[in-house]
Amino acid sequence: MAAPTSQAAPVGPRVSPQARRAKRFIIGIAAIAALGGALFGYDTGVISGALPFMEGHFGLTSLGEGIITSALLIGAAFGSLIGGRMSDALGRRNSLLWAGALFSGGAVAVALSPTVVFMTAARFVLGLAVGSASVITPLYLSEIAPPHIRGRLVSFNSLMIVSGQLLAYLINAVLAQWEAWRWMLGLAALPAVALFCGLFFLPDTPRWYISKGRRDEAGRVLGRTLPAEDVPAELARIDHARSLEADAQRGAWRQLRTPWVRRLLLVGIGLATVQQITGVNAVVYFAPKILATTGLGTGAAITATIAVGAVSVLATAIGMSLIDRVGRRPMLITGLAGMAVSLALLGASFHLPHSTAVSILVLGLMVLYMAFMQATLNTGVWLLLAEMFPLTVRGLAMGTAVFVMWVVNFSVALVFPMLLDAVGAGTTFWCFGAMCVLSLVFCKRYAPETKGLALEDLEQELRRAAGAGRAAGADQAARAAGVDTTAGVDTAAGMDDKHAGADA
Repeated sequence: MAAPTSQAAPVGPRVSPQARRAKRFIIGIAAIAALGGALFGYDTGVISGALPFMEGHFGLTSLGEGIITSALLIGAAFGSLIGGRMSDALGRRNSLLWAGALFSGGAVAVALSPTVVFMTAARFVLGLAVGSASVITPLYLSEIAPPHIRGRLVSFNSLMIVSGQLLAYLINAVLAQWEAWRWMLGLAALPAVALFCGLFFLPDTPRWYISKGRRDEAGRVLGRTLPAEDVPAELARIDHARSLEADAQRGAWRQLRTPWVRRLLLVGIGLATVQQITGVNAVVYFAPKILATTGLGTGAAITATIAVGAVSVLATAIGMSLIDRVGRRPMLITGLAGMAVSLALLGASFHLPHSTAVSILVLGLMVLYMAFMQATLNTGVWLLLAEMFPLTVRGLAMGTAVFVMWVVNFSVALVFPMLLDAVGAGTTFWCFGAMCVLSLVFCKRYAPETKGLALEDLEQELRRAAGAGRAAGADQAARAAGVDTTAGVDTAAGMDDKHAGADA
């Protein structure tokens, strides 16, 4: 009897009381903070069901549909810039509080809008909250998560975004029978209030506390997510990364002009653009309108959109489970290839005669496209943007990249209804397919791999990679000019290391 007991004894410490408390703490943080993602998803998805009824109520043209839809997106673009700067100055938690209050007021204002002008202005204000949350929530989660689960935890925000969209589609389908579009829009105030209240129970992130010299508070938060013996080493790692950047004593905007940081910012902007030019939000915002072009009625089209939302949630959950094992780059490349094929087939399906079977085929291909997109590209891009920038400029750089994301999103939403009328759905989706191919080439060439590294270690790896890239570029140029560079390789690498140190 003694032998089994002695063999089983070592198993106990693997699930210690401290580990269970840390798990509960992290889950609680994720659940509350990711309400920002759910509101992001709901407020972007709900317009697809409300728009057909608003079109009749306000007498909207295709341009009017684009303006009302995209008003939220241009607000989100500015909100992402505000959110990035505010999160660096006030903290991640306090900035989310501001966004929660704006979510609540914006949802009520949109629901009560008496005119198109008022609706447009109210959606712009609501967009400020959406854009702020789109930056601050993944930033908060990435900085508070231990490295081994950071990918899954930050991707949980992506899951909440698509869950919010699914909730919007379900509510749209229920309320469509009464044409209650104001209720569709106004119900977003309920989770907004929950977010605002829940945030009073959360701390800020250890990295932000250290950036403000509040080391004791950083240690207390780390003590709730890591074993006690690991806290000093993690504090030292964060301190070291912070001291490297503080030595330069330059502002965040000036830091962005540092060559290796600028390179990362340009890659981040490219990834943000890739996420939007490949067609996802044309489906999210206008799925009922797209299905209506195949002859499906308004009510049936709104109900059918639930399938898009449901598959998006399932695909995002699958992506979350894979991203820390497979890696970011392979996920992006695989997803873009699948999206390109799906869009090519989707474009072809619109050239078939209208029938119920064609409507089902179009819906199925939209679902297939969204499955690839949400499992890979959407999950991977948001995670990379939250991971890849150095601490001092993380909020600003991510805010800048997400600003570009929202501007491109705005442009797609504004132009899509008019493009649909001008050239038809088939050609429109073929254009998106071509963008997927170009995006695949970009990601294969430039997207970094961040799997499994602490943020501070990752920062050093990306700094070295950028320096190696500059040295390789100089070597390639010299070879093209007929100069033998073999003897100077070590010298160039050494000089680049010096420049990297100066950049820090």
